[in-house]
Amino acid sequence: MADHTANDVAVLQEATRLLAGVALRSLEILDGAVTLPQFRVLAVLADVGQVRSARVADALGLEASTVTRLVDRLSAGGYVARGIDPTNRSAVTLQLTRTGRQLVRRVVAWRQSELERMLTYLSAADRRSLTSGLAQLVAVAGESYGAIAVHRLPL
Repeated sequence: MADHTANDVAVLQEATRLLAGVALRSLEILDGAVTLPQFRVLAVLADVGQVRSARVADALGLEASTVTRLVDRLSAGGYVARGIDPTNRSAVTLQLTRTGRQLVRRVVAWRQSELERMLTYLSAADRRSLTSGLAQLVAVAGESYGAIAVHRLPL
């Protein structure tokens, strides 16, 4: 059983490298407009909308000062707008600009297209098996396992 588990983990490690590669390559279509850490900020904002910067830091498992530096660059590029929380004037809010939303859509569309292209090389049965297994893994880990700094599985 241990040999099978080691092999399964090795396959998942390879899949992780593949999916990370898709994520990195997807940013190439932006010609260096944003880095992967900057894109992660944009992706969080695309998911949650206007939110306090502290929530973005929590979601990414980063220090607030790190998010501030990332947002400085994103704001200068016109991708993120800063605001003030009306319930707490000392709290900074963040939201995507129209340009930021367009950028996220372009990257997500490229990723979707690339993954669809890869799937065309699998038979229908293999696709169902792959996606079913991955869906089970996501369910066990929790949908947001890789998206936010929260661990649902026992360590």
